[in-house]
Amino acid sequence: MIFTKLIIALISPLGAALVLSFLALLLGFFGRMRLAFVLGAIGLLWLYAWSLPVMSAWICDQLQSDYPPTLIHDVPQADAIVVLGGAISPADSHRLAPDLTRAADRIWYAAKLFNAGKAPLIVLSGGSDSSASKTSEAEAMRFLLRDLGVPETAMLLERESNNTRENAHFSAMLLHKRDVHTILLVTSAMHMRRALTHFSEERLDVIPAATDYEVVKVNGWRQWIPSADKLYSSAQALKELVGHMIWRR
Repeated sequence: MIFTKLIIALISPLGAALVLSFLALLLGFFGRMRLAFVLGAIGLLWLYAWSLPVMSAWICDQLQSDYPPTLIHDVPQADAIVVLGGAISPADSHRLAPDLTRAADRIWYAAKLFNAGKAPLIVLSGGSDSSASKTSEAEAMRFLLRDLGVPETAMLLERESNNTRENAHFSAMLLHKRDVHTILLVTSAMHMRRALTHFSEERLDVIPAATDYEVVKVNGWRQWIPSADKLYSSAQALKELVGHMIWRR
């Protein structure tokens, strides 16, 4: 797991640019100015390329195109809805209530599916990997879903997982105990490919219910203007692609 995180950090736009810049400075210190210039230029170009809306849209589309948005009434029935963590930060000493992240659509979409009668049970999957809070992501999601009209009795918490593979494994253990086989898997569209791979390995019939789409097309000259928001989206997409390739091996 540490090796995977290291690889992802090194190939991320910012991580790669920092490593190449550091190497360029080191080479310059030892008088290798030409090679230092080349590495520095590559680092800047790598960072610039992935901050462009046109590049961000392209790489995000590689992950999201297989899971187009679906209207609630077109989503099939299932035995349970499984919502993956990453959408909320639990309350801690710095905040009194859970804090929603960019992926908070997962929670809202799960509530919509439940309230539409698509499944009688919601499994909330997410542990706590923060020393600042002992509250799991699953418990934080329950806090919000309760306010969105989901009764406590319809929620099952999986509090042990800290990555997607563990999400799948520990959730499947809970589901098999209840003789549940068909699930609606709710996660971000870019994360769905990797999540499906792991959940399918757990002897579950998985129906993707993707949400939280990153791509907003930008046309004309604006697609060539760097954006911090698009840099973030590109970094997330690269993380998903590399994570999927590593776990498949």
